[in-house]
Amino acid sequence: MKRMAGLSALALIISSTSGCGWVWGPEGYFRDRGSDYLEAQQTAPMQLPPDVTTAKRLDPLLPIPRNVADDTAKGEYIVPRPQPLSAAADASAYSLQKSGDSRSILAQNPPAEAWPVAVQFFQDNGFRLDEQRPQTGEFTTTWQRSDELSAAMAKRLSAAGVGTDSETRVRVRIEPGVQRNTSEIYVVSAERPAGSTADVAFTNRSVNTGLDAALVDDMLASMSRISEKGGSVSMLASRDSDAPSRVSLSEDGSGNPVLNVGTDLDRAWSSVGRALEQGEWRVEDINRSLGLYYINLAEKAEKKDDKPGFFSGLFGSAPSKEEVESRAERYQVRLSKVGDSVQVTVEKNINTVAPADVARKVLSVIQDNLG
Repeated sequence: MKRMAGLSALALIISSTSGCGWVWGPEGYFRDRGSDYLEAQQTAPMQLPPDVTTAKRLDPLLPIPRNVADDTAKGEYIVPRPQPLSAAADASAYSLQKSGDSRSILAQNPPAEAWPVAVQFFQDNGFRLDEQRPQTGEFTTTWQRSDELSAAMAKRLSAAGVGTDSETRVRVRIEPGVQRNTSEIYVVSAERPAGSTADVAFTNRSVNTGLDAALVDDMLASMSRISEKGGSVSMLASRDSDAPSRVSLSEDGSGNPVLNVGTDLDRAWSSVGRALEQGEWRVEDINRSLGLYYINLAEKAEKKDDKPGFFSGLFGSAPSKEEVESRAERYQVRLSKVGDSVQVTVEKNINTVAPADVARKVLSVIQDNLG
């Protein structure tokens, strides 16, 4: 009935108008918009507050092509093909990030590509690798005196206050970045007297900020040079660095399905989010502070290009808000930190768990997509 009403309305509109000017004419729905940009006004570039600094240059995302018509052009004009955007190509694949005394490197490529470049920097400077854990994005070096390293690196350690009577080791952590296909690289060092057998643990905060900053600066310069020559890719890191080390589906003491993800909360949040986006349902909302994803099992996942057109909307093919609400099957997927892993559960609401069959279905799909 709704479709027939749309057809009747379209027939009535066509029969009551002469010609097709309302569709194709200068004021029509499908009019030529090729010259609209001539009426646009250029605005001043964005300015940062004087007390804010950034390591990356602010370049225009959409620079005006050089071959556009001048501002005196009038009437019809055929829009030329724009020049390729070169702003992104000019940016370095690696850049420095600062937060207080802490420094890190932002890589415009995934951990699989950043891993071998970071390893090469330390090996080129005489460091010997102790442990490599691509599944967690970490590697460490052995305890070494500065005179065992390259001359340039020994000079760096000396400038940072590390003498030949001390031994140093380094831990490098490569994490998936906030944006897809980026990574963040962190370096922290540890020191002990030369010849000591004490097991000095790494700390979350830098003990020798001068040394760690120098290592980050040198590694940034080295990685940038390597990227210009073309780097390699670690297939092991590609498979494991952004994936949890262990994923298992079990039940809690009450028999409710629980998905155990062997990783930290930040990485689990990112991985589960991507796994949910690959499911046959719609993610309607998220709450990062509470660790919640809100899903609707009755609706298909939204695609960026799935926008209703003019005629589809007129003929009623798009469901109304009332129809969506009447058939909604809403649940929330909760991530909770438990020990060294993360538990993923499905709830109907904050006070009610989801039916076991529904929870198992959702968690099984997440588990499959995490593999």
